[in-house]
Amino acid sequence: MNEIIQVHNISKQYRLGQIGTGTISHDLNRWWYKVRGKEDPFLKIGEENDRSKKGGSEYAWALRDINFDVQQGEVLGIIGRNGAGKSTLLKILSRTTAPTTGEIKIKGRVASLLEVGTGFHPELTGRENIFLNGAILGMTKQEIKNKFDEIVDFAGVERYIDTPVKRYSSGMYVRLAFAVAAHLEPEILIVDEVLAVGDAEFQKKALGKMKSVSSNEGRTVLFVSHNMVAVKSLCDKAMILKNGLMVEMGNPAQVINNYLSNQLNKNLLLDFEDAEKAPGNDKAKLKRIEICPQPGNPFDLITVKTQLNINIEFWNFEEGRLINLTIFINTSAGECVFANGTQAVSLSSGLHKATCTIPSDFLNDDIYGISLMIVGDASYPISFFENIISVEIHEERKSTNWHGKWPGFVRPKLDFRLLPKD
Repeated sequence: MNEIIQVHNISKQYRLGQIGTGTISHDLNRWWYKVRGKEDPFLKIGEENDRSKKGGSEYAWALRDINFDVQQGEVLGIIGRNGAGKSTLLKILSRTTAPTTGEIKIKGRVASLLEVGTGFHPELTGRENIFLNGAILGMTKQEIKNKFDEIVDFAGVERYIDTPVKRYSSGMYVRLAFAVAAHLEPEILIVDEVLAVGDAEFQKKALGKMKSVSSNEGRTVLFVSHNMVAVKSLCDKAMILKNGLMVEMGNPAQVINNYLSNQLNKNLLLDFEDAEKAPGNDKAKLKRIEICPQPGNPFDLITVKTQLNINIEFWNFEEGRLINLTIFINTSAGECVFANGTQAVSLSSGLHKATCTIPSDFLNDDIYGISLMIVGDASYPISFFENIISVEIHEERKSTNWHGKWPGFVRPKLDFRLLPKD
């Protein structure tokens, strides 16, 4: 196996609220243990890196015991919530920071795009920064010249190439930085969520370039993103990080499905009797939302042939306001299958009900999140409840002659038949 990246027991510990490793007494303590050949005592303390909870220790593990290998030419997607340790891992692989414990083995040159401005000197022009980055990667001046026009054309900043980059917008900055990183022929390309700064056209262009350098040129790409569609289409493997721990690594579709299903509210019913505690605001609040399979279908046997009714109750707090409801059905990858809304109606203040029916033979096998928007006058959203409930729909087909699930988001029953001979 041609392993270009090997990560063994990587951990990274930070001391919260402090610069450096700690006080002089801490540093002396560490040194005393080291000269006696003993383990650093501060590696035995510290808490899991859960940003949502207040901890009792001043030490936190941003990463803990991370192990994985990446083959040459593979694209590895790294996903997880904010604060999961994704950027810390990429900084260690880029050698921007050192791990607290463990070791990494990397074969070849690494080009990193970790944040807006990575590797650029703000006082230098775009042209000068291209040559500077190439020199850092060990390329000769002639090699950089040969790639120069291609870089500028890809970035689309030719008019500003002799302007100091401190005057670039963040989007222009990222365009040029990615073009430089992708075209100066590193063996390993590391890209953080920074691409989200660019516009849609450039994001599509950048994803295509990463796919190209991997499949056509045999380069390895590590890609952090919250765009699950991009991770699924681009990556050969995907990894989930949670609170500094590696939860899962494997097939991107399966890993993403597991990750998103854990993020969804898996209840088929949410009911709030107390308006004070109900989600929403002073204009409208959600009392109840429920997914009801057609009579005779148990909740654990919802298949593609099951009709689903979505029943909604909500409070409107303004007399006579025009209101309509819109629901969004999203796949486990976060893609919207469809949105559908009611007609706008003038409603009295108080509790109101609505229902929406999703027919059988419509949604495909997947986990779906249901989002609800309460919309007021002039299409102004009053309250939005993202993925407030979800439902898992299973394949109904029992035949062993069919391998895998049907492709596509929906599978409506159409009038599609063979015609008899004339």
